Order: sequence, then C-alpha cells, then structure tokens
Amino acid sequence: MGFRSKKKVIAAKTAAELDAMQAAGEIVGKALQAVRAEAKAGMSTWDLDQIAEQVIRDAGAVPTFLGYQGFPASVCASVNEVIVHGIPSKETILEEGDLVSIDCGATFDGWVGDSAWSFGIGELDEDVQGLNLATEWVLMEGMKAMVPGNRLTDVSHALEVATRKAESKFGVALGIVDGYGGHGIGRHMHEEPYLANEGKAGKGPVIQEGSVLAIEPMLTLGTEDSAVLEDDWTVVTLDGSWASHWEHTVAATKGGPRILTPRY
Repeated sequence: MGFRSKKKVIAAKTAAELDAMQAAGEIVGKALQAVRAEAKAGMSTWDLDQIAEQVIRDAGAVPTFLGYQGFPASVCASVNEVIVHGIPSKETILEEGDLVSIDCGATFDGWVGDSAWSFGIGELDEDVQGLNLATEWVLMEGMKAMVPGNRLTDVSHALEVATRKAESKFGVALGIVDGYGGHGIGRHMHEEPYLANEGKAGKGPVIQEGSVLAIEPMLTLGTEDSAVLEDDWTVVTLDGSWASHWEHTVAATKGGPRILTPRY
C-alpha cells in the first residue's frame, strides 16, 4: 500500500517523539533480555510470555501484542519451523537445541516499541547456528540503508543483498520468507508503509529524517513458502525447515540509523 500512497515520503517523528519511542523500545529490550536469561529446557513458551509481560508491566508499560487483533499473549514465541506469530502455550515445552524467536512489543506513553530476536536453548546444530547468526547480520546490514534521502525499497534491497552475502559468510543456504516483512511504526504498531525483505532499490516513498521503520528479516534453511495454522496466527515453513527472525525499530537520522529498541 505504501507504493500506491499519495504520500511520497515516510512520515517523520520529531526528536522528542523519537526519544519517547526509544523509551518504549528500551522496555522491549529489557523484556527480551529477561526472557533469554531465564529460558531453558523444560520451560514452556507460556512461561516465557509471563516473564516478558511482568517486565513490561513493571516498567509502567502495556504489552502491545496482548489483544491486538485478538492475539492472546504478550509475545510471539516461535520455535524451530515456526517463522512468526507463534502463540505461547503451556503445551509447547522447550528442548535442548531448539531455536526460539521472541517478538515483543510495548506501549509506553502512547508510543510503541517492537523488536524480536532468536536464540538457542542450549547448543544449536551448526547449520541452525549459522542461520541465526546470518539473520542477525542481515538485519544489521540492512538497516544501514535507513538514512534520509533513501527510498523504502533501498532498505528491502539492502536486506536481500545482505542475505545473499550471508550465505557464503555463514555457510548456509537461506530462504527469504515470502509475503512477510517490516512496517512503519509509531503510535500504532503497524503503520504505513509495508517493508519487503527483498526487492529492487529506488522505489517507494522517501525516507526522511525522523522516519521510523520496524525492520525484520525472516530467513529459513529451506523454503520461502509458508502456511498459517488453524489458530489463524502461527506461521510455519511449508517444508519444515527451521526459521530465524530478528527485528529492531529503527529511525533515520542525520547521524545515521538509530536503533530505538536497544538491548543494554
């Protein structure tokens, strides 16, 4: 929809608004760190959800995901072949070697922070470790295009180029999940425009100083194709290959990309 919009630029936030967004983003970062610190084999993904929600509420914020379009939890907890939007469950028990993606949002003083990272329960198999390191690297490389004067798909293209470089760098073949990507963000979690994780450069609205996008590559060790399970949320790879998902909320500034969801 962003490409067809009459608005030729991505809406900009003021310096004060970016600071307010970072205050929300820092809460998300703390929640993610708490989950990772406590996650271990034998715990359920519901346990992880409770940890994150407690951190968010203790900080005076509200879990953005809880109730969003009916979503029943405070984080998305996606394990192994689940790409995104996994619903935390007491029945999903973590095992050694699992790859867990936690996607988390917090609303604080009316502004939203949104971030995700994937991590292993114990030691990961070599190819899964390569996948996860590659996805983090792709995020960091792709966000370098989040600078004033670039266009939306310059970020998409940077993510795609980085993905192909990551294949040789980390020794894994990678699929870019089709149909899912990042988005604008501010007072609402999902704002215009949609950000694809691949594509030709130089298209779409212009990134201004103060424009903000949630940038979130989703890569697999196999297919680009996915399916949504009967719960209408959980997205899985069609071939059962494992997936990794990393995300930061990022602002374009004169000084370069600014991560608004830091993990101190």
